[in-house]
Amino acid sequence: MTDDYIKHKYDPILPQKDEWPVVKLSKSRKEFVKKVAEAAKKRILEQIGGKMEVLKEELETTHYREKLRIKQNPWAVDPDDDYEFWNKVKSALVHLSADSTLNKTEKKKKYTEILDDITMRYAEEIASNFQHTHYKVTRSIVTTGFARLLNAARVKGFKRLFSNQYTLQDKIQIIGETEQLRDLASKGTIIMVPTHFSNLDSILIGWIISVLGLPPFIYGAGLNLFNIEIFAYFMNSLGAYKVDRRKKNLVYIETLKTYSSEAIQFGVHSLFFPGGTRSRSGKIESKLKLGLLSTAVEAQRANYQKGMNDISGKVFIVPVTINYHFVLEAPSLIKEHLSITGQERYYQEADEFSTSLKISKFLVKFFTKGSDISVSVGKAMDVLGHYVDQDGNSMDKNGRVIDTRDYFMSNGKINVDTQREEEYTNRLGERIVQEFHIINRVFSSHLVAFTAFQLIKGENKKMDLFNLLRLPEEDIIIPYETFKSACQRVLDKIFELKEKGKVHVAPHLRQDMDRIIAHGLDNVGMYHAKRPLVQDKDGNIITEDLNLLYFYHNRLDGYDLEKLI
Repeated sequence: MTDDYIKHKYDPILPQKDEWPVVKLSKSRKEFVKKVAEAAKKRILEQIGGKMEVLKEELETTHYREKLRIKQNPWAVDPDDDYEFWNKVKSALVHLSADSTLNKTEKKKKYTEILDDITMRYAEEIASNFQHTHYKVTRSIVTTGFARLLNAARVKGFKRLFSNQYTLQDKIQIIGETEQLRDLASKGTIIMVPTHFSNLDSILIGWIISVLGLPPFIYGAGLNLFNIEIFAYFMNSLGAYKVDRRKKNLVYIETLKTYSSEAIQFGVHSLFFPGGTRSRSGKIESKLKLGLLSTAVEAQRANYQKGMNDISGKVFIVPVTINYHFVLEAPSLIKEHLSITGQERYYQEADEFSTSLKISKFLVKFFTKGSDISVSVGKAMDVLGHYVDQDGNSMDKNGRVIDTRDYFMSNGKINVDTQREEEYTNRLGERIVQEFHIINRVFSSHLVAFTAFQLIKGENKKMDLFNLLRLPEEDIIIPYETFKSACQRVLDKIFELKEKGKVHVAPHLRQDMDRIIAHGLDNVGMYHAKRPLVQDKDGNIITEDLNLLYFYHNRLDGYDLEKLI
C-alpha cells in the first residue's frame, strides 16, 4: 500500500443500473422476503431439533421479550401495529396451550404457523427498501453538498460556495487495493468489513463505494439511525437493511442471519461493521461480532453446494479502515466505555447524532476545518482468511493456489458442518483484526495523543487506569522537549513497522518533528469543547480532558509501542 490516494472518480464497473445485483434484488423483494422467512423458519426448527416443547418455549420467550421492548424501550421507527401484532401472538399461544382437543402433531403444526408469522414479520422489517432513483439523488446530495462545504471553507471571496477548486477526494483520501476491489467486484461477491468509530461511517462508506465505481452495497444499519429523518433517507437510499439491536431472541437473530446469507448467495455485495457497533474505547476492534460474518462462510458453502465452483460463486472479504483525526461522539463513547469497564451502575448515553440539526452542525464543522479523513482498502481474502490474487485465486502462505472448495468437503462431497463453519468464522475474524492493524493509517493526532498519555502514565506508575483518569488536568504538564523526544522514538518505531508491512503512515508524518507535533495538536479532537492536548503559554503540553486523550491514544493500541516511553 502506497501513500498515493485516488484523485479522480472511477467509471462504474456496471454502467447499467439493471445490472446492479441490488436492483435485481429490489425487483424481486417480495419473493426474496418470503424466501428469507421460510429459510429462517427451517433453520430455527433444525436448531431446536424439531421438538414442540422447545419451539413453544422459544415462541413464548420471543413474545415476552418483544412486549418488554415495546413497554420499556419503544422507538418512533417501530411499526405502528407493533403492540397489536404481539398481542395476537400472545392470544394464539395462550389459546393453543389451553386447547386439549389437538394432538401433539397438530399442536406442533400450529406453533410452526406462529413461527412462520413471526419470521415473515421480521424478514419484512429487516429488508432493504433500495430504490435506484433515490440512490442517484442521495449520491448527488452527498457529493455536491459536501464539496460545497469544503470549498466554502478553503476558497476566499463571494464565489466560494460555487467553486469547484477542491473535491471530496482532497478531503477524504482513499488509498490501498482499490484496483483489486474493482476487479473482484465484477467477478464475484464482495463483503466489505470496515472499522467503526462514528455514525458518519455509513454515509462515508456509501460515498466511497460510489467513487470507486462499484454498484451499491447492502449493509446492516442500526434501526436507531432510522429514528432520525435525514439518516433514514440516506440509509434507505444507500441500500441499508435494518438491524434492531434491542431484539436478542433466537427467532430474530436467525432471521437476520438468514437475510444476510441469502443476499450474499443472490450475488449482492454487502458491508458489515464486524465490530458490531462503534468502538467505545477508540481502539481498533479486536473482538468482532461473528454472527453476520458467519453468513459469509455459510453463503460460500451454499454456493459450492449449488455447483457454483467458478469465480462467480466466490465470496471475497475486503477489510477497510476509516482513519479520523477526531470523532464527533468521542466524549460520550469513552464515557460509556469507562462506565462499563469501571462497573458503574448507570450510564445515560448522550447521542450527538440525535437530531438532523446536530448532524448538520457537525458536517459544517468538519468541512470548515483543515483536517482530513483517509480510508484504507486492504487486500481481499477468501472466507477462510487466505489472501486472493487479482483473478480471485486463493493463495497459501507460500503463494501457491489453493481450492477453497476443498475446505467444505467431507467424504468427497460438500456438506453442512456447523462446528467446522464456526471454526472458519473464528479464523476469519482473527484475520480481519490482523488486517485492520496492517492497513491502519497512523496520523499525527494518533502519535501525539498516544505519546502524551503514555508519558502521563509513566509518571504515575502506581495508579491503575481509573485513578489515573481522575488526576486533575491542571496538575498535568509535559515539558515540550521531553514530549518531542518521546514522539520521535515512537515515530521511529512506527516507520520500522511500516517497512515490515505492519502499519501504514500518513504523508504528513514525513515532516520534521516540530511540524508533526504542531499538526497533531491542531487536529486531535479539534472541535471538542475541551481539547485532549494543547500547548500552554510556555509551550509545554497540557490536557483539558484526560478521558478524551485516552480515547485518541487508544488508536495505536496493539503495536507494542508502550515500552518506548
